[in-house]
Amino acid sequence: MPRPRARWLPRGAWATDTGIALVVQAAVTMPFVVPRPAGMPAATWAAYGLTTLTVLPLVARRRAPVTVLVLVLTAGALYRFAVDGPGQPLPYTGLVAFCTVAELSSPARRLAVGLLVLTVVFPSVALNTGEARELLFSLFVFAAAYAFGRHIHTRKAYIRAMEDRALQREVTHRIEAERTAARERARIAREMHDILSHAVSLMIVQAEAGPVAVRTAPERAEAAFDAISETGRDAMVQLRRMLGVLRDGGTETEASPRSPQPGLTGLPALLERVRSGGLHVEFTSTGEPGRIPDDTGTTVHRIVQEALTNVVKHARARTVTVRLHHTAGELAVTVTDDGRGPGTTTGLGLIGIRERAAAHGGRARSGAGPDGRGYQVHVVLPLATSVQGEGI
Repeated sequence: MPRPRARWLPRGAWATDTGIALVVQAAVTMPFVVPRPAGMPAATWAAYGLTTLTVLPLVARRRAPVTVLVLVLTAGALYRFAVDGPGQPLPYTGLVAFCTVAELSSPARRLAVGLLVLTVVFPSVALNTGEARELLFSLFVFAAAYAFGRHIHTRKAYIRAMEDRALQREVTHRIEAERTAARERARIAREMHDILSHAVSLMIVQAEAGPVAVRTAPERAEAAFDAISETGRDAMVQLRRMLGVLRDGGTETEASPRSPQPGLTGLPALLERVRSGGLHVEFTSTGEPGRIPDDTGTTVHRIVQEALTNVVKHARARTVTVRLHHTAGELAVTVTDDGRGPGTTTGLGLIGIRERAAAHGGRARSGAGPDGRGYQVHVVLPLATSVQGEGI
């Protein structure tokens, strides 16, 4: 079973550090293979082996950068005083180790290491040529190594920040997609509830009245059966269109339009279907109607439909009044019945009405009707700034 990679080591770091060590090894090998001028000491294997020892710590430079730098400087000093080998045009190993310290170490460690390097550079120059030119060059190359290490640190931090930001955007987009899907599921559930609940409730009322009408008034029985058939066909048409939108991924086609729900123009037919079940329905519209957005008209239709469905299913009412009141900036919808009153109309329908109103920035309330009799649903929808949302 393969051993897990050390947590402190970035992906591919061993290969990178080994490659850098090999490049440095090639650089420090050049003085040993280039022919030397006459009178210079010959390059020995001992000197070359000690030079290699200054390179080997670079393989672990990321794990302990300060320790590696100290080892490199120590090996360099040992090479300087223990053997008489060829010199190097640049302190390659020291520069790489110092660059790593600048990249990975804390400010306090960088300061301490910087002072250590200064204490090494001055004596080394004094023991070599003692010239100001060599001193300035040495200080310059170590300063350049430090600057390069800080640049690498900054660039990696920037890349990590960009990756974190991209990951955060991805998470945000995924969460928003999940929320959008949840809103869409809730919208579809409301539409299915409104269509099926209304249609089935009217069909049940008509079916229950049918046997009685057959015995007492055959012409009314025929009308009841016609109403059942018409209600069922209308529900099937709306369901087919909605399922067509889902099947086509929301694309608008002639067979599955994007907005199959009826609007204000469909209210007369809706009220007539409810009347055919024996419930007396009154409709009034006051104020000066202005331009009603299509989505607001659809919401009004669904609110009235759900309120009437609740009346048919629960209220045992004889009369229901639907009233629209238009003002300059609002449309008020009120559905009032003379039935059993509060406590008889609870469930998903009223929740859907409130959600539809909130989607437009409107408000909805329900409770006892005037003088505590019957039940009333009152919804106010703004017209000037219709808020687009789910459930439309």
